[in-house]
Amino acid sequence: MKLYLKSIVGPSAILILLFFSVTTSFAQYRFNKLVWSDEFEQAGLPDSSKWNYDRGRGCPQLCGWGNNEPQFYTWNRPENARIFNGKLIIEARKETYEGAPYTSARLTTKKKGDWLYGRIEVRAQLPNGLGTWPAIWMLPTQSHYGNWPKSGEIDIAETVGYQKDTLHQTIHTEKYNGMYQTQRTNVMPLKNQAQQYHTYAIEWSAVRIDYYLDGVKTFSFEKESNAFSVWPFDQPFHLILNMAVGGDFGGRKGIDDTIFPTQMHIDYVRVYQ
Repeated sequence: MKLYLKSIVGPSAILILLFFSVTTSFAQYRFNKLVWSDEFEQAGLPDSSKWNYDRGRGCPQLCGWGNNEPQFYTWNRPENARIFNGKLIIEARKETYEGAPYTSARLTTKKKGDWLYGRIEVRAQLPNGLGTWPAIWMLPTQSHYGNWPKSGEIDIAETVGYQKDTLHQTIHTEKYNGMYQTQRTNVMPLKNQAQQYHTYAIEWSAVRIDYYLDGVKTFSFEKESNAFSVWPFDQPFHLILNMAVGGDFGGRKGIDDTIFPTQMHIDYVRVYQ
């Protein structure tokens, strides 16, 4: 918002400007008590007191993790997830491993960081490259309303390699979800996605979820009713950081094997309530 002041001078003008600044700042950051964080300061494997690994190929038929993805998600393997130079690095590699043609990592805070409402903020650098599908997202810890999509999903940031410099911010519920192409989503340009760090965040309250990119609000999902089919977001969720390869979304235009290894870098994760 631009504020135009033409001939206001003196102490009154200063008070007006201070009030405007404080109220807009407060509206943007409703949650300001830091309750959980990882600054990735200790080199080596991710901190096991904060992070779990989702492991393997995903579905029983070995069709790929969740969305027909061909990678194998490893654990305690620095080639795929490590902390180096103050950053968490998630690396996807072209290699045969446990029968899969690619490896990567999928880290979660489940039962080590679970929150009902708050500001979840992640500063990250997300790769381009045909076949990449990095994501910063959240799932319910207990799934009180049933399996996906009934208990909801909050996608804080997703990118896919065939849409260069494009950000997806998405909500899934039973009524609004990707199976029926009814998901509530914001798709927007993201300049220098793979060359620069950006700060991705949501502010989640009892009545809406606001999305932010580099401190600017970009999208809101409002609570339309108390029905869980619309609003299952009254239960604790946990955070997921992963780099998928291919799959139903990331692989729509194929996979370029020449891009591997490729990396997703995370500078920090901070949660405020």
